[in-house]
Amino acid sequence: MSTLSPDVGVDAPPHAPPSVPVAAPVRWLGHLVDWAVIAMGTALIILVFVNVVIHAFGKDMAWMTELGELLMVWVTFLGGAAAAQRGAHMSINEFLDKLDEPKRRWADAAVQSLCLVVLAVVCFYGVRIVAGGWDNTLTTLEWPMSWQYLPLPLGCGLMFAFVAWDLLQILRGVPRAQRYPQD
Repeated sequence: MSTLSPDVGVDAPPHAPPSVPVAAPVRWLGHLVDWAVIAMGTALIILVFVNVVIHAFGKDMAWMTELGELLMVWVTFLGGAAAAQRGAHMSINEFLDKLDEPKRRWADAAVQSLCLVVLAVVCFYGVRIVAGGWDNTLTTLEWPMSWQYLPLPLGCGLMFAFVAWDLLQILRGVPRAQRYPQD
């Protein structure tokens, strides 16, 4: 009789931690964020390249620079959400690594709970900033300024969802090695 978890494949090495199944909506949301970052990042690379080429010929298209700045803001906040879904944000773990598993779990839960509070506050004020920016416009694109502010509450809202999912897994007793397996 095999002692492997049903989540671990037969070919998986015995030392590999079993993976935790991710709920379909969380997985779907994660893929959506990843593809949005890839698409916007690709568009940003193309815009910057074209803008450099145009500048080499002594020309300038200000809207390209402004669109590039707008995309950079979107990629930054959505990239933060992509990092949150992988548990990849920078952290200092010297203290946490010294704790035994039950204490580590509660410390992780406390950290994630604090993150949720901060994300909720930033999201709340971000929504207010977006609401107040619809009357202002970007200089050259003449789009509402709120399009540049929107990634703040959206990205923080997505981070909130991923951190809340992680907190739920922590409270269920799933260790970090299973929540975020190293490839």
